[in-house]
Amino acid sequence: MNREELFYEMIFKRKSFHIFKDIQTISESELVTIEEVYQTFQPLVNDIKTEIKIVPAEETTCKRGQEYCILLYSEKKDNYLQNIGYIGEQLDLYLASLNIGALWFGIGKTEEKQYNGLDFIIMLAIAKMPEDKFRKDMFKSKRKILEEVWQCEYYPEIGNIARFAPSACNTQPWIVEETEGKLTVYRYEKPGKRGIMPAEKVTYYNRIDLGIFLLFLELCLNNEKMQFERFLFCDTGEDEAEKTPIAEYRMIQDKKGE
Repeated sequence: MNREELFYEMIFKRKSFHIFKDIQTISESELVTIEEVYQTFQPLVNDIKTEIKIVPAEETTCKRGQEYCILLYSEKKDNYLQNIGYIGEQLDLYLASLNIGALWFGIGKTEEKQYNGLDFIIMLAIAKMPEDKFRKDMFKSKRKILEEVWQCEYYPEIGNIARFAPSACNTQPWIVEETEGKLTVYRYEKPGKRGIMPAEKVTYYNRIDLGIFLLFLELCLNNEKMQFERFLFCDTGEDEAEKTPIAEYRMIQDKKGE
């Protein structure tokens, strides 16, 4: 099984651990492997530098019973938040393959605001968990119905999986529309819908969420053997429209018959 196949399989296993109970110890060799493997993940934007630093839980404000937190750092360039979501979700899925549970913890703080010249963006709380604590039936998770986020005549099997991407406060701030063989992904912010997020942080976290969603979408497209070209739009978070275009996927060829 190659890595892409592994990530797709882990979509069905991963879950957001809001509280960690019955944790096991993550070994030193596993910590080293996580740091090494992170360097091999595919970015959404090639020229943005990112790094991670793994620290004990007590060195952050996250108190969910985790053993460690993975701090994600980045240059601040166009689409850097989408990029950190895209790379960070590869990390989330990889951790699930090691039976390491994770939680995207947006409000967590650390004393180390910078690392190797990069700015702190967000953290993942992690702990080794018994395998039976992971998700057994993804479709029991609470998500928007397919028609609400997938406004496409075709590819419902893709949308039906991609819609399970994690997001801040489970806001699922995305809509996908299809026209003339193209899928356009929008960041969707419905006025007043933000859960417990501070109003000034909604757009910040939702741009990270869109990076996570793009990874899920691409894993699903590739699983269906569909070739595509991706075009990114620059989303600075300054557009106050309900729908902001994030990416366009142009279908090249359906390889199912090959």
